[in-house]
Amino acid sequence: MTSLTLPIKLDLDPIIALKQLCEEYPEQVVFTTSLGLEDQALTDLIARNNIPVRLVTLDTGRLFPETYSLLDRTKSKYAIEVKSVFPDTLSLEEFVNEQGMNSIYSSINCRKTCCKIRKIDPLFRALNEAKVWVTGLRADQSENRSSIPRVERDAMTGLIKFNPLLDWNDHQLQSYINSHSVPTNTLHRKGYPSIGCEPCTRAIQPDEHPRAGRWWWENSSQECGLHKG
Repeated sequence: MTSLTLPIKLDLDPIIALKQLCEEYPEQVVFTTSLGLEDQALTDLIARNNIPVRLVTLDTGRLFPETYSLLDRTKSKYAIEVKSVFPDTLSLEEFVNEQGMNSIYSSINCRKTCCKIRKIDPLFRALNEAKVWVTGLRADQSENRSSIPRVERDAMTGLIKFNPLLDWNDHQLQSYINSHSVPTNTLHRKGYPSIGCEPCTRAIQPDEHPRAGRWWWENSSQECGLHKG
């Protein structure tokens, strides 16, 4: 992935930059939130500043109960719409009936197929008619994300992809969350810094990397494919 030259010069301030994109591409800027710490901070920033970004979340059908509770609390606090997009029923039925519900543990290929059906295919529907895809990616999150640009042409979707919090460090993120009373997942206080589907996420040990609890049984990049192009 490479940096992208836009018709406008985006401000370094995330709030101003998001407003610029919404003015340049009205009703075509979509933020996909997984309700993680970064995404919750970005949701607060969008709602607090009345930025007309559409919010979408990918409901895989295997999320933690705590995640669903957080989604309800977030909608209530900010009085905003967060549209849930679900996997295609027939594709999911075929996969589960052929491979089994827990085939994700048997091979990386099965796990990636599950991710494709539950996350990547719904992502394309969520971004239908969008021009800009906004994410909460931060360079500090993992080695895979350390060199991504702030704005890029996403290789998978072909959309402009904007990562407004890319340069925020852990201290900045936590400071924003604390100072603005941003609602967060209760699992974060139980050793889950990175939270995805319940079968694919475990708590980490104090000396482990924050993403070590994602697909921990694999020797892989600990990515679902949404952000690898």
